[in-house]
Parts: sequence; C-alpha cells; structure tokens
Amino acid sequence: MPDIVNLIIWLIAGVAGGNAAGELLKGDYDLGPGNMLTGGIGGVVGALILSLIPALRGIDYGPLIGQVIVAAASGAVLTVIAGAVMTRRRQSR
Repeated sequence: MPDIVNLIIWLIAGVAGGNAAGELLKGDYDLGPGNMLTGGIGGVVGALILSLIPALRGIDYGPLIGQVIVAAASGAVLTVIAGAVMTRRRQSR
C-alpha cells in the first residue's frame, strides 16, 4: 500500500495531466472543473497499477519520476475519455 506522500504526488501529477489535456482539447471535449477530478482519479489509478511492478515502488528518484510520468499520462487519458463520453451523451440527446 502506498504512503500518503506517494498519493499526494500521484494526485498532483494526475490533476496536472488532466488540466493539460483539457487545455489541449478546448471546445466539445472540455469538462471544465471536471478536468481536475478525472485527472486526479486517473493519476492515482495509473500510478497504483504501475506500483504493482516491484522495481517501480518507493520514493527513490527513478521510481518517483516514472510514477509522476505515468500519473500525468493516465490523468490526461482518463480526462480525454471522459470528455469524449460526455460529448457523445450530449449529442445523443
């Protein structure tokens, strides 16, 4: 189980990734404040999955950089997916 420092780092990286994806996809895919929420969730889930690999656990420089990159990327991916789903739902009404 990760400690609180890891969770905070993953959450911040995921929020940053979600906001970056929201800025790149302005318009139909933009979730507004939802970018932060989906980015944070995606960041924590992505980094948790990555931390199942024993070599990428802990607070050393190498694993920490990998976790931040994966958290930001997974936060951005979840934000894009959520934006696409919301756009489809709005169009079907």
